Amino acid sequence: MRRGYVVTLPLGAGEILYGLGLQLMSLMQRGTKKTLRVNADPRHDAGDSHAPVPFYVSTQGYGVLVDTARYITFYMGGRTRRGESAGKLSVETTSTPAAQNLPQAYFRRRFGESSEVIIDVPHASGLDIYVFAGPSMREAVQRYNLFSGGGCLPSLAGLGMLYHTDSSFNQDQVLAIAADIRASGIPCDSIGLEPGWQSHGYSCSFTWSDKFPDPEQMAAKLSVNGMELNAWEHSFTHPSSPIHKVLEPYSAEFEVWNGLVPDFALAEARKIYNDFHAKEHAARGIRGYKLDECDNSDYTGGWSFPECSEFPSGMDGEQAHCLYGVLYQSTIEDMFVQQNIRTYSLARSSGALAAPYPFVLYSDLYDHRVFIRGVVNAGFSGLLWTPEVRDAASEEDLLRRIQSMIFSPFVLVNAWYIKHPPWKQVRTEENNAGRFAAGWRETARKCRELFELRMRFIPYIYSAFFRYRETGLPPFRGLVMDWPEDPQCWSIDDQWMMGDSILVAPVVAGQNKRKVYLPSGVWYDFWTGEKRTGHQWVAVDVPLERVPVFVKDGTLLPLAQATLHTGDPQARDIEVSVYGDGSQGAMLIEDDGKTCNVFKGEYNRVTLRYDPVRRIGLVNRSGTSKVQGYNIRDWREIGSR
Repeated sequence: MRRGYVVTLPLGAGEILYGLGLQLMSLMQRGTKKTLRVNADPRHDAGDSHAPVPFYVSTQGYGVLVDTARYITFYMGGRTRRGESAGKLSVETTSTPAAQNLPQAYFRRRFGESSEVIIDVPHASGLDIYVFAGPSMREAVQRYNLFSGGGCLPSLAGLGMLYHTDSSFNQDQVLAIAADIRASGIPCDSIGLEPGWQSHGYSCSFTWSDKFPDPEQMAAKLSVNGMELNAWEHSFTHPSSPIHKVLEPYSAEFEVWNGLVPDFALAEARKIYNDFHAKEHAARGIRGYKLDECDNSDYTGGWSFPECSEFPSGMDGEQAHCLYGVLYQSTIEDMFVQQNIRTYSLARSSGALAAPYPFVLYSDLYDHRVFIRGVVNAGFSGLLWTPEVRDAASEEDLLRRIQSMIFSPFVLVNAWYIKHPPWKQVRTEENNAGRFAAGWRETARKCRELFELRMRFIPYIYSAFFRYRETGLPPFRGLVMDWPEDPQCWSIDDQWMMGDSILVAPVVAGQNKRKVYLPSGVWYDFWTGEKRTGHQWVAVDVPLERVPVFVKDGTLLPLAQATLHTGDPQARDIEVSVYGDGSQGAMLIEDDGKTCNVFKGEYNRVTLRYDPVRRIGLVNRSGTSKVQGYNIRDWREIGSR
């Protein structure tokens, strides 16, 4: 076509489509028009996203990847060509029992009609299309992730809590807040530094400011308390940076905040960037980053480079926006791997084929319901998302947000503009003035118990990530991925599976009850052990300190002792909960949790089995790792066999 390239693909009457990256405003994509464009501030359900991915997956068991670095529009069915509508009856007149049980949105979007997906790329002269066959939707996603290189495996500490401190803090204040968190008994594995740690932050110098006179000493003191360092940065390089001059030939024609935009598609730019980061950051204790502003925005002053930019690698600005988040992640990951360090970090942008990179998306948006949907949607596209916590509107809002977060890929308390932890005071002005809420100690206790629950689940979550690396199965995913044949699961955007056995149904402030859908099978209430029959909606009371969690029948659930950080040897003490007959078994992975040696085969695979007749647990360990192994202390039966 004169205007670009168009692909049409058939779409069956009963297919439901998902994916297209981090779509925060909707779950089901059939019947929508989405223009995938990198934009940090999606205001409408039009396709703008921190992480647009031109990959979609169907309930019929296949996925489609369009390999392009252009803004791309998907018309996801519902269009009819000239003459096709003549004589057709409305789908709403269908009287079959199956149709009567479907939501009205199904008919409004013409889901019951055969159609086609139209893929429109105006600036492309050709496209590569990859189709990933199932036979199931879940396997199609797995094959896409394996094609990407397999899922990421985080550092063990990365699965604990990361607390990002106020941007105005100096070294002593950072150490003081870390000590305060430790004294509170709240588990924490990492402390984050905001822009003030650099001598220049917008754009970045990447050098330590006078407020941090001895970063090695700071990192050493944190390490004694089982904490690592995480640092905010973006890639735009200020003239005061030692690498500014040598990066100049390998940067885009336009600057951002008076800083160079490195062209990470070039090996030269990556090497300059990595060599400096290894020497000045990794060698001084930084083990992770919060990579900010690697996306784009229309609503905050248009700060990023324009689409008409030229990059020395040959990319234009549109292509660079599509690729920049992944290239940035790849650059930082390469630096850590070269130092034999495993990270688990944050990034503001991502894209296609990103599953291998140990980075989790976050956002300046702050709607709790949207954050919950983000966890569900990210799993369709090889992405991870955190429903981070900053301050909150109330104690209830804070606790509900933490509940969602502890059952998500990343636990981030992003306190960058409050001087004290949000559990002391949720009101920003009062918090910064040091005026704590009257009942803050009780709030802190409730928060502590939630973070302790996260610590108990870490061995289970770590094993789910290991399977992600091996098999491509997302560790956090929407129910429809496991039950695509169940129409009730198609539109559920506020529940997800964590691993193979745990169903999580978060709650937002203002709810004291909610309905939870339990797919087919038998399920157990995690809190009470009550047995429930699946394939039905159940009404659940949600007292303030609980989030609905259900465990699949046959599960062996390994729960660790709650410790202050993942490096505590007692974190290896395990109690196994046996649900039903425990026939599903379980797997644990033992390695150092810190280095890349696990990728060279230095780990143990621990297989757990249960004999319901003799009522004993069986443990089989194989592998080469010499690290401290898990200590299975007890087996506890839940529910009837």
